[in-house]
Amino acid sequence: MTTTLHAGVDEAMAAGSSRAAACAELGLHPQTLARWRDRTGGIREDGRPHALRPEPANKLSSEERVRIIATCALPKFASLPPSQIVPLLADEGTYIASESSFYRVLREHGQNHRRGRARSPTKRKPPASFEAAGPCQVWTWE
Repeated sequence: MTTTLHAGVDEAMAAGSSRAAACAELGLHPQTLARWRDRTGGIREDGRPHALRPEPANKLSSEERVRIIATCALPKFASLPPSQIVPLLADEGTYIASESSFYRVLREHGQNHRRGRARSPTKRKPPASFEAAGPCQVWTWE
C-alpha cells in the first residue's frame, strides 16, 4: 500500500506537481511521506509494531489487582459498585486504587456486572407522541 502511494506521489511530482499537492490529493500529509522514506530513497518498514514500549511506572501490580478483587468480594462491599466502594474505603483511611482502576480490574475479571440483589434495568417504551394538525387537538398538563 505504501509503495503504491509512494510511487503515485513520485509520479505526480515528476509530472510537475508539488509534493504538498500530490500528498493532499492522496489524503497524506507530506511529513508522513518523509517518514516513510529511508536514506537511500526507498521505503522503510513501519517500526511501530516492533517498538519497545516500557511499562508505565504507575501500572497496578498483580498484588494490587488481587487486593481489588478481594476487597470487592468482601460481604460488606459485595452488593456495591466501585463508585460507592472507593469512597467507603477512603472514609476508613484506606486507598487501594482509583475508581476507574476498580472498574477496569473488575471488567478484566468478568465481575463488572450488576452487583447484589438489585434488579436489572427495565426497558420502557417511549411515551406515545401525538401530532396536532390544528388548534385544540392535543391537550396536556403539567
